[in-house]
Amino acid sequence: MKENNFCFIDGQNLNLGTPYSLDFQKFRTYLKDKYKVTKAYYFLGCVDSEHQDLYSNLQEAGYILIFREHNKNFKGLKKGNVDTDIVFEIMKSLIEKDFNKVVLVSGDGDYKKVVDYLIKRKKFKKIIFPNFKKASSLYKQLTSHYFIDLNQKNLKKLLKFKKQTNTS
Repeated sequence: MKENNFCFIDGQNLNLGTPYSLDFQKFRTYLKDKYKVTKAYYFLGCVDSEHQDLYSNLQEAGYILIFREHNKNFKGLKKGNVDTDIVFEIMKSLIEKDFNKVVLVSGDGDYKKVVDYLIKRKKFKKIIFPNFKKASSLYKQLTSHYFIDLNQKNLKKLLKFKKQTNTS
């Protein structure tokens, strides 16, 4: 049976937590090759026209963008806070979609309860911490089988964005 895993990414946690400039195309390829991720949902706090290049690059790399809905009067005053949206989409996928396991990208402890539930149901593949040192202490009881740190030297070397040098 071919693996068909879904990835749910807390965009703010990934961007603020990873201590290097992540190449999103390389990361998407890594998710597909290493964890057999067929769909990668990338959750963002809100739509901001200043970040249109980022949104376009993410879509071109194969991410499905999901924006947090905010009241227009509060736009810019709140942090992204996509946690409940991610948990909702994970649970909705369990009910509606045909997939094998979940890969989660975040170090936020708010996901611990859903991670425990998915492990119990044998629907959890891996939590990818942008930086293990900054991950919630709630995950300390997880075995290394269930997590990986993007700040490991080998992953940093593989996934770090490298500026193109013009040799003409």
